[in-house]
Amino acid sequence: MSIFKGSMVAIATPMNEDGSLDFESLEKLIEFHVDNLTDVIISVGTTGESATLDFNEHSKVIKTTIDLVNGRIPVIAGTGANSTSEAIELTVSAKKNGADGCLLVTPYYNKPTQEGLYQHYKKIADQVSIPQILYNVPGRTSVDMEPKTVYRLSSHSNIVGIKEASGDKQRSKELLSLCSDNMQIFTGDDKTSLGDLLDGFSGNISVTANVVPKQMHMMCKYAMEGDIEKASELNDQIDVLHDVLFCESNPIPVKWCLNRMGLIKKGIRLPLTWLDEKYHEQLNQALLGSGAVNE
Repeated sequence: MSIFKGSMVAIATPMNEDGSLDFESLEKLIEFHVDNLTDVIISVGTTGESATLDFNEHSKVIKTTIDLVNGRIPVIAGTGANSTSEAIELTVSAKKNGADGCLLVTPYYNKPTQEGLYQHYKKIADQVSIPQILYNVPGRTSVDMEPKTVYRLSSHSNIVGIKEASGDKQRSKELLSLCSDNMQIFTGDDKTSLGDLLDGFSGNISVTANVVPKQMHMMCKYAMEGDIEKASELNDQIDVLHDVLFCESNPIPVKWCLNRMGLIKKGIRLPLTWLDEKYHEQLNQALLGSGAVNE
């Protein structure tokens, strides 16, 4: 059943200082991830600033990512929206452009019921034949998709997994118990990812992997093999990043780090702003401590 696994980076979308898209840096980022063993790239998710890319930009970044990766590793397109018709349109476009799968966040702001969530995802899966991963992140969307709703959706042939980013250990166990026979369960919370992977999750859809892709790949590999000692040792090296990369709203800190690493320019779109100077030294020390940069 395993389609996707391991370290699945929710890749940042590089931008110029005026906020325009920077495809030259995108190519540099993709090569960085391929060279450093990232298992799967997630294009234009939350970390990729999907909320401020228009439809054409959204589709162009996904297509360019797929073209640049050129089949070396899977590419999953972020195609979620709080409008079901828009999510379908984005998912159709991603399939046309050659995505290996799609990641669909729960509809944000309009706060659908559990039945509304079920009907939303069922309609997308009925209309577009591509592997689809549900994405539950109540801290950002203000809607929580309950395990019983996930279970109802897990029998659909086009729905292959869920990214669970609540960080709730009990929720993780409930999803594994209810749904793991029908779908893959991915963690979307770097801080709890080691425990989730040791419990049987299929991979980590990660923000931290933007900065330390090789360490995250190896941590996931060892954890999924059940090697607690090696996985824990690696996780200890990068654990500080799991915290500091959320000192301001994602992807503000991770973009600062990637700029510090020389991989992207100093570009982000309003209403997000560049990282407050008071956090610079804290992040710099985390980068040094994790081995992402040298002095």
